[in-house]
Amino acid sequence: MNFTIQEINEHKIAVVDSPGLKINNEQEALDLMANAGYLGARAIILPAENLSSEFFDLKTGVAGDILQKFSNYRMKLAIIGSFQGYQSRSLAAFIRESNRGNLVFFVPDMDTALGYLFPNDKFKNSIPEERL
Repeated sequence: MNFTIQEINEHKIAVVDSPGLKINNEQEALDLMANAGYLGARAIILPAENLSSEFFDLKTGVAGDILQKFSNYRMKLAIIGSFQGYQSRSLAAFIRESNRGNLVFFVPDMDTALGYLFPNDKFKNSIPEERL
């Protein structure tokens, strides 16, 4: 999986840029985390299209397995995409609860991702009011 390391306000962030490639399981997520962490990143920004469709079907357990690894290794993750197309109430609740935490976020764009990942920085204006 291709990514670039960007340094923004002294934060190193791995920004994934791999159209067509999917993270299908927790081992692939661990590989991404290990490579990004080795290069000094403490956060990853990942387009939603780089996650398998099973990730968004909570019954499969894929999302839980992958996100547990991010939690275990304290690696922040922002998933960028449009999530309104999913009809699952449980997925909507899962996204809402994730966004209330401090490690994994489902966001519409890069500016919002930065606001969630680093709330104490100048990106604070990108955080929705209910989050502040």
